[in-house]
Amino acid sequence: MRRRPLPSVREDSNAKFWRGFCDNEWAVYALVASVGALTYSNSLNGEFVHDDIPAIVTNGDVTGANPVLKILKNDFWGTPMSDTGSHKSYRPLTTLTFRLNYALCGLSAWWWHACNVALHAACCALVARVGAAVARLQRPFAALAALLFAVHPVHTEAVSGVVGRADVLACVFFLSSLLLYHGSSGRRRVWCSVALAALSMLAKETGLTALLLNLAIDIHRSCSSMSRSPVRCRWKAYTVWGRVARGLLVLLVLAGGRLALLQGSLPAFSPQDNPPAFHPSFAIRLMTFCYLAAFNWWLLLCPWPLSHDWQMGSVPLITSGWDPRNLLTCAALIALLALSYRCFMDLELQRHTPLMVGLLLLVLPYLPASNLLVTVGFVVAERVLYIPSVGSVVITVYGVQLMWKRGSNSRRLLVLSVAVLVASGAARTYLRNRDWRTRESLLRADLAVLPHNAKLHYNFANFLKDIEQQENAIKHYKEALRLWPSYASAHNNLGTLVQAAGRAEHHFLQALKYNRDHVNAHYNLAKLYRKKNRIPESLKMLERCLSLEPRFVQAHLELLHITPEHEKRPTLDRLLELEPTNWEHYHLYGNWLKGRGLWPLSLAYYSTALRLSLDKGERGALPSLRDACLLLRSAGQHSRLLQLLTRWGGAGGGAAAAERRRAAAAAWRLRSELEGRAAKYARAPLMTSTCLHHSQLEVSPDYKNNIVHRDSRAPAPSIPLDNTDKSEPSCQRNVYKKSVSIPAQYKPIHNKSETGVKQKSCPLHKKKKIKDPDGLPYVTDHLIKTY
Repeated sequence: MRRRPLPSVREDSNAKFWRGFCDNEWAVYALVASVGALTYSNSLNGEFVHDDIPAIVTNGDVTGANPVLKILKNDFWGTPMSDTGSHKSYRPLTTLTFRLNYALCGLSAWWWHACNVALHAACCALVARVGAAVARLQRPFAALAALLFAVHPVHTEAVSGVVGRADVLACVFFLSSLLLYHGSSGRRRVWCSVALAALSMLAKETGLTALLLNLAIDIHRSCSSMSRSPVRCRWKAYTVWGRVARGLLVLLVLAGGRLALLQGSLPAFSPQDNPPAFHPSFAIRLMTFCYLAAFNWWLLLCPWPLSHDWQMGSVPLITSGWDPRNLLTCAALIALLALSYRCFMDLELQRHTPLMVGLLLLVLPYLPASNLLVTVGFVVAERVLYIPSVGSVVITVYGVQLMWKRGSNSRRLLVLSVAVLVASGAARTYLRNRDWRTRESLLRADLAVLPHNAKLHYNFANFLKDIEQQENAIKHYKEALRLWPSYASAHNNLGTLVQAAGRAEHHFLQALKYNRDHVNAHYNLAKLYRKKNRIPESLKMLERCLSLEPRFVQAHLELLHITPEHEKRPTLDRLLELEPTNWEHYHLYGNWLKGRGLWPLSLAYYSTALRLSLDKGERGALPSLRDACLLLRSAGQHSRLLQLLTRWGGAGGGAAAAERRRAAAAAWRLRSELEGRAAKYARAPLMTSTCLHHSQLEVSPDYKNNIVHRDSRAPAPSIPLDNTDKSEPSCQRNVYKKSVSIPAQYKPIHNKSETGVKQKSCPLHKKKKIKDPDGLPYVTDHLIKTY
């Protein structure tokens, strides 16, 4: 009996489409990058929040207040690395991108967030490439790993917070270094990979682990070839160990350079930042830090409780071996040992390369932030999990790949589970981005997650204080002190709000009790003592404050209030040294010089204050303008007074301002010419005005007699313009009394504003007022013609 042939198997069109799509690498990169950008699209409307303010808005290295070369000498927050109060976080490459952002778009937050989202999209594409080329996942599963990375909620702090660009930028160079070392060929690939790792370190310190990761993966891949072919072992081992030697040498050089930047002092952290690091018991420190490592891994697997600040009571210390949280530590340790054992047993066959690469990516980049090697200023920080999350998603997707290969019965359930995982991650990220839009929304959302966090209550109280909700601010300050009684900053800020109740001094002293070097507490206490007329105590506090922070401008200003007049000059000079472009300091200096009777110097400082105000595009130096005008008026320099006012009125940009300046200059020149003519008329009293009527030109006989006996060599006396005696009749105010019978109303003085004499208008030439919208002085028609 003849057997029928089996029917031909038709390939599913959907499977064929997805297989072809995954074979197209650029289509996969575009897909995952688009998903990453769309997931964080609602973060573009966010503001500068949390650490964005000190790192960007008030950082002179970013806003251009400091020279560009200062970026190489200052830390991430704009403080010199040599300063004892420096955070020692050296990230010049990230600061340089911030400065470029500011130069292109100012402080428009939308563009800053757009740059972060673009960098995150690039990271998503790089994760897809690393998953296929380095971890050796199958292409569909490498794309899945990139999708999980794109929508991971733990990345919101690094992407939605602008200051998190340090982690995202470091990840770009980190993954690029991996790809160049293991995904390309060439003699110079090692050195190019080293250069990218150095750039990653200049973006953030954890980027230095890229070199260590490259060497570990290289050794792992070379072990199988060395064990299989002993003949080629020498040549291969020499090549591998040569690369390892070069890599270790560069690693030591970069690590030594980074340590040299500390300049002999480690960053100063407090128990508020990292409570376990300051506990005297080694066992408690070890149990707590191990639990924190397990907790960070749990955040990568289940990122539901998210917060931008995990300090001050968020994670209580583990003080006993019977603490149930030790179970999570043990579970994480067992899982880590099991995965490591699996990779070690497969070292020769290397059937689980994705597991090895994922494990190294998970552990090595996290080590600098684990507190196990060096002490850092936090216990949990979601932003530092940006690079380790690549290893977490690689391990997760490799498990999905193994389950996919084992059988086709559960594939539909597996696809549904993966789809739910991606969708839930995108939804959680989208909702978390809304929390990062404003300072208030972020603090409220995190207080709901961590109500026992004293620092969150403190920051929320600061926000309420800024929006003038004093009563609610006091409540949250008190709650922060209840949770953390030794919170010095909370005591200090609470003292500023309870001055009316008479409790301010108590809280300031409490702040100094828990932190003897609290600069603001010394300053606030000095102000309080000055108001109570306790001058010696106020001076003592200011001296202590300036010894702690010599560049504290407010303390120098407060010192002016209690310093005698003849001793203020050094303090004023110090203010000009600290802020040479602040017009207010020049105004204070001018006031002091004016009080000492040094009017020319005082006027020079007032003029400098006006110039600095205009250079900054401000017109706020009105006190300096007023004092300068009063000084010129009291000195009788009316022409300079007019010049100063016209220049101030015409200052600014645009064609209209230029026209105002030209009109002001013309009016000032005309005024100067009129003053010159008036002086000539005063020196030559016999000159007759062209405005006199012919009937008034009769000469009396007395005048003939007087002119014969007059000494022609005697100079004609002049009349001081500002000291005219108004008690005499108007007919007797001539230079030679009873000499010429010319009425006073025809006296040839046209500058009436300086004489104070009311004159009648000329009957032959009536004045016509010229209306000037800018307030310039009017002149008569016949004088305009002579100009």
